[in-house]
Amino acid sequence: MSASEAEIRTRIVLKAEEEAWFRNPTSLPFLISDHLEALIDPADPADPIRKQFVPDIRERNEDDSIDPLQEVAHSATGRLVHRYEHRAALLVTDRCFSYCRHCFRRRFTGADTGPISQSQLEKAACYLEKHQEIHEVLLTGGDLFTLSNEHLDNLLSVLKEAREDLILRLCTRAVASYPARFDDELMAVIKRHMYGAPFMLMTQFNHPRELTSEAVEAVSRFVDLGIPAFNQSVLLKGVNDDEDVLEELCTKLLYNRIKPYYLFQCDLVRGTAHLRVPVKRGLEIEAGLRRRLSGLAMPQYTIDLPEGGGKVPLTEDHLLGEEQGMLIFSTADGGRRLYPAE
Repeated sequence: MSASEAEIRTRIVLKAEEEAWFRNPTSLPFLISDHLEALIDPADPADPIRKQFVPDIRERNEDDSIDPLQEVAHSATGRLVHRYEHRAALLVTDRCFSYCRHCFRRRFTGADTGPISQSQLEKAACYLEKHQEIHEVLLTGGDLFTLSNEHLDNLLSVLKEAREDLILRLCTRAVASYPARFDDELMAVIKRHMYGAPFMLMTQFNHPRELTSEAVEAVSRFVDLGIPAFNQSVLLKGVNDDEDVLEELCTKLLYNRIKPYYLFQCDLVRGTAHLRVPVKRGLEIEAGLRRRLSGLAMPQYTIDLPEGGGKVPLTEDHLLGEEQGMLIFSTADGGRRLYPAE
């Protein structure tokens, strides 16, 4: 299921930066699924799949925060983060099928804390019962679908019993990293809990090559049940910081019934600086994509501000000013148009 360090060495020649990491690893362990490992082009040292999953010694840079979104400060219970008024995140496990090197939750992911315990789950459910202002819960971590079917069934049962009206976001990268997980037995668990408020499937595909036929089939199993699918990409240097790559990704996502939802600026989390794209370049990419993509295919370029500042959209400002009662706008192709201010 997963490739070890020895196995990855049989497929690719490690670069000096990668070798250095394996000699002195960081707290986020190395783990890549066989499915993703097979997508790496061994002849390309700049392969976009490799950049996302094969670690680099530059991860040892400790200039940034280990918790830039201040999730610890906003933890309502041991596993429930309540940072926004109407939604919360439940950290159901610290485990993934593959560990993304851009992971923003490095303080928690792969830390061997394991799946949520029954007492932690019941405390979270009790909090959700008392806080009726919460309308949505993100089931995240870690990856929800690393849980066993039995654990997943119990998790959904407890949450549904506490609040049948909660919209549950099923947050996963497993459809991309381990699509074989989504077999009949797992989908039967999902079907059992399709009452009350709906499920939403939240995926992460960062590059068109991740949209394999197996990954598309895994997502289709949810969509065919009536569960909408949304994608959250992360803008990453050398992976997808290119209009052509993102245009292809977003077009393929939409074609396969996955709505491109967010394009996230990489968070200011410790160990990820070498993967970050400057915001100014991100805004250029965003403007280029708006000229190429329909509204359905266009993700919202968004930054999650440090120190718990929350998510805000990033976009080119087309409102240039006001003159003699008229608003001055720039068009997508650089023209100018006027619109009444009142």
